[in-house]
Amino acid sequence: MNLNDFENIVGTKTSSDKMPILFVGHGNPMYAISENKYKLAWQEIGKKLNAPKAILCISAHWLTRGTTVTMVEKPKTIHDFGGFPKELFEVQYPAPGAVDYAKMAIKAVHSTPVHEDFEWGLDHGAWSVLMNMYPKANVPVFQMSIDYHQSPQYHYNLAKELASLRSKGVLIVASGNVVHNLGKIKWGADEKPFDWAVEFDELVKKSIETNNPTPLIEYQKLGAIATLAHPTNDHYLPLMYTLGLRDKTDNFQFFNDSLDMGSLSMRSVIFS
Repeated sequence: MNLNDFENIVGTKTSSDKMPILFVGHGNPMYAISENKYKLAWQEIGKKLNAPKAILCISAHWLTRGTTVTMVEKPKTIHDFGGFPKELFEVQYPAPGAVDYAKMAIKAVHSTPVHEDFEWGLDHGAWSVLMNMYPKANVPVFQMSIDYHQSPQYHYNLAKELASLRSKGVLIVASGNVVHNLGKIKWGADEKPFDWAVEFDELVKKSIETNNPTPLIEYQKLGAIATLAHPTNDHYLPLMYTLGLRDKTDNFQFFNDSLDMGSLSMRSVIFS
C-alpha cells in the first residue's frame, strides 16, 4: 500500500457520514504481535480513519448454522488456535461490546432470522487486526457469525441488508484471506507463491477493480484454482460481505497486497 494513496481515499470520508468497509487478510495469528509489514498497515489504517462509534466484525473463525450476533457487554478474547508461543495466548483485547448496535444489525436483516448470542467473544480473526487498529480497545465491537451452510450468493445478499449501519457510525470489518490453503504452506526460505495462488489473487483484484463481483460469487465455477485457493471456503466467505456492502459511489484501495508462505494471500481492500 502506498500511504499517500491511502490518505487520499480515506481523506474523502471527512465530507461523508458513511463509514468505510474493509476486507482484511489476517493470516498467521503471530502477525498480531510480531514485527511485520501487515501489522504496520493495520496500525496506519487505525490512525487515518475517523473513529467509529462501533465495529462489526465478520470473521472466518465464527462459523454457525444460521446467523448470529454477539450481545455481550464485555466480550472475552478467544484464543482459537494451537501450537503458538505462550505470549500469543496471553494477549487480551478488552474492547467493550456493542449491544445497541448489534440490535440495529438484527433489525436491518429481513431475509433471515438473526439470533442473539451471549457466549461468543472476539476470535483471533477479529482481535488480531483490531488490537493494532485500535490498541486502546476503546471502540465497542460486536461480531456476526457466518452461516457455513449457505452459498456465497447468500452472504453477498445478506451483506446488502447491513448497509444502513455504515451511516450510523459502524465500521464493518470482514476478516479472512483471499487465498487460504494451509495444506500447501511453505515453511522455510522458499516462499515463492504457487502459480494457482497468484492467478486466483489476481482474479480477485481484477473483479474488484472492474466492480464485477459475479466471478467471485460464482468462484466454484473456476475449477481447480478455486479448489486449491480454498479447499474450504471459511476464509473466503467474509469477502462476500465486503463486496455486498460496496456502494457504487465508493472509492477503493488495496493494501497488504502480497502472497505469504506460498499459499496465503494477505490482499486487503478498503472501500470509502
